Amino acid sequence: MITRFAPSPTGPLHLGHAYSALLGHRMARAAGGQFLLRMEDTDLERSKPEWADLICTDLRWLGITWDGPVHSQAAQLDSYDAPLQRLEKMGLLYPCSCSRADIRAALSAPQEGVTHEVYPQLCKSRPMSDRKPGDALRLHLDKALDLLAGREVHFVETGAAHAGRHAIDPGQAHREIGDVVLSRKGENIVAYFLASALDDAAQDITHVVRGEDLFDFTAIQVILLSLLDLPIPIYHHHKLIRDENGKRLAKRDDARSLQTYRAAGASPEDIFNMLGLDQTV
Repeated sequence: MITRFAPSPTGPLHLGHAYSALLGHRMARAAGGQFLLRMEDTDLERSKPEWADLICTDLRWLGITWDGPVHSQAAQLDSYDAPLQRLEKMGLLYPCSCSRADIRAALSAPQEGVTHEVYPQLCKSRPMSDRKPGDALRLHLDKALDLLAGREVHFVETGAAHAGRHAIDPGQAHREIGDVVLSRKGENIVAYFLASALDDAAQDITHVVRGEDLFDFTAIQVILLSLLDLPIPIYHHHKLIRDENGKRLAKRDDARSLQTYRAAGASPEDIFNMLGLDQTV
């Protein structure tokens, strides 16, 4: 078993991060496997070395150790070029110049009949030859699913809320995911959906342990891995840690950051108790 914790170094770790890291670490150690640490730092503007350093400090404080060096996506951006080029040669990419305002306006148009935030395909007819500086690259989901037609594309989930075998449903993928961005606008930097899936394959991750808020996006990563003939890991989406009002914790919740708890004199055992975890590996 090889698991990983893959935070974005754009702010402090909070209790939700601690739960995910501890769960992945304990699963790997209990199975005699490996636990890897990866910084998903392709957002070059918001990712900071000081946040990455603090993440390592927080994890060590919790008693979490990792195998091998810390993996940085930003340090190997060139490695994502070949998979993107392969998808382009397969005819699965198109350029997109839409701003968020454009997308919001299209989604709110009555004639669209759209009630969810799936890209409204404003640029879908544009060929790659029409790509202009500053354009993002989107996956042409229709063509991708056509290429996979006849193949059994599925993933196995072990998290309690969604445990079982999940076949990719094309209709659901269109309704809930749509044509996602694979290379971000104006940056020529690979986006989360693709970078995370590629790194899971490159690092031989056998079990992806992460919050259940990411469950719905698993299908698109499985589609991408299948298109590129890469192995599909087992997924384990765990419960989310919420505040007293039931709200999911986010990085803006600095009052619940591990750094804040540590500065206030909390111990790792205090954190385990808050999270409902025992102290054993």
